[in-house]
Amino acid sequence: MDKSLRGKVALVTGGSRNIGRNVAMALATQGADVVLTYREREAEARRAVLELQKLGVRAEALQVDLTGTAQLPKLVDAFKNVLTRWQRDRFDILINNAGALRLGSFEEITEADIDHIYQTNYKSVYFLTQQLGPLLEDGGRIVNLGSGTARIAFGPLISYGPFKAALQSLTLYLASHFGGRGITVNAVAPGGLDDDFNAPLFERMPVARDYIIGNTALKRIGTPKDIGEVIAFLCSPQAGFISGAIVPIDGGYHL
Repeated sequence: MDKSLRGKVALVTGGSRNIGRNVAMALATQGADVVLTYREREAEARRAVLELQKLGVRAEALQVDLTGTAQLPKLVDAFKNVLTRWQRDRFDILINNAGALRLGSFEEITEADIDHIYQTNYKSVYFLTQQLGPLLEDGGRIVNLGSGTARIAFGPLISYGPFKAALQSLTLYLASHFGGRGITVNAVAPGGLDDDFNAPLFERMPVARDYIIGNTALKRIGTPKDIGEVIAFLCSPQAGFISGAIVPIDGGYHL
């Protein structure tokens, strides 16, 4: 088994379930110690930590609400405390995965919806990365969670896709900013996934699943595991010359 990340420390936001949990597991499988964050589901976070520890790595979960920046100081302090206990001053991998979803037509989306999506899917990522950047080891890795909806419009996600497009643009700027330190910055752009994050979409539009499958070259819907393994690769030594990339992981959606 490849243990190319042994001795590395990763922070995975929103790491207790869905994509985040699969990223954490994939990184731990390669030997990385993992700190994950969660907002509300403590029991799920505890189960995720136990699963990670069974892989022979150190793991902890930190509770934080990443809607905006109010709780960022709390997270940064708690993360520094973990690093101290693990006898580390710095860390190696930042996965900006935590996100929020609001569904609605152009006419239905409210100002509160837009504010929430912006605060969670863009603003908190910007300022968490800003605050943790000095703690990243030179040669480290940052991966942001973009979306296929940044490239292809999908009606009910009108409040979601544009901010993911902004995050993907930010990825390019961060790759330029951190490049001098040998830190790679990339984003992944998943297509439709079969997970509970997307469950409200499929409940609102029962035809959405078949539409996605029918317009995907590989004729299936994606899974969080599909995304987690690609992100783990982007964090590996083998991906050391990939930076500023937006990697579609959508099975060939709307080719």
